[in-house]
Amino acid sequence: MAATIMDGKALAAKVKEEVREQTSKMERKPGLAVVLVGDDPASRVYVNGKRRDCGECGIYSEEYALPAETSQQELLELVETLNGREDIDGILVQLPLPRHLDEKAVLLAIRPDKDVDCFHPFNVGQLMIGEAYLRPCTPAGIMRMLKEYGIDPEGKHCVIVGRSNIVGKPQAMLMLQENATVTVCHTRTRDLKAECLKADILVAAAGRAGLISGDMVKEGAVVVDVAMNRSEAGKLCGDVVYDEAAERASYITPVPGGVGPMTRAMLMENTLRAAWQHGKR
Repeated sequence: MAATIMDGKALAAKVKEEVREQTSKMERKPGLAVVLVGDDPASRVYVNGKRRDCGECGIYSEEYALPAETSQQELLELVETLNGREDIDGILVQLPLPRHLDEKAVLLAIRPDKDVDCFHPFNVGQLMIGEAYLRPCTPAGIMRMLKEYGIDPEGKHCVIVGRSNIVGKPQAMLMLQENATVTVCHTRTRDLKAECLKADILVAAAGRAGLISGDMVKEGAVVVDVAMNRSEAGKLCGDVVYDEAAERASYITPVPGGVGPMTRAMLMENTLRAAWQHGKR
């Protein structure tokens, strides 16, 4: 039986409509500030997409496009200004930053209650103890997708391939909170195939095209491919060899059109939740 394709694009549209319905009732709209330093083409595409999302969701947005030579002090001063503004509920500094800037110091400067990307150590700690009000966008999007398709992680073995602070580690925490048994693997795991074959839910987030072949997928497993890579032919692809995995999986996400749209949608939801936390209704 062919796998059911989990349509992240359609679900993201549903989430954004839910956000729009909420913002339409609010006297004071949620506000998101996006800061872009330099002229990285991929970052520009992401920022443009976030601006469109805000428009669709009824969220007020501001963009700060700074030159690549912006100093650390100038960037920190902008963040501090945004921290103090009541009309701005979320601050997003688009990564990566130019090499001369201290990424960690910039992320630490964002107020935790405005950290809609959830990179601040306070929010990471809240996630660890199961009390996160704002959740990292990609892992939260994956959990929403599983719920939408009636996939309950409780009692299942979830194998996560990837240990990044953005996806792998927080994904493990969210799965644990849903009572899954979690194994975190990575590109240096010995016998990665044997670990993947144990997975009822397999989350691939290592950023290496073709890492997960079809024979590494257990029959009936749920396969979530987070990665966005380029094949040798220049085609967008994930970590999973899609055609092979789809023959064995029960559910699978495509690349593109799977997790990516959900990440952006959950950013909108986080911005709404931040506004609620700031007393906006």
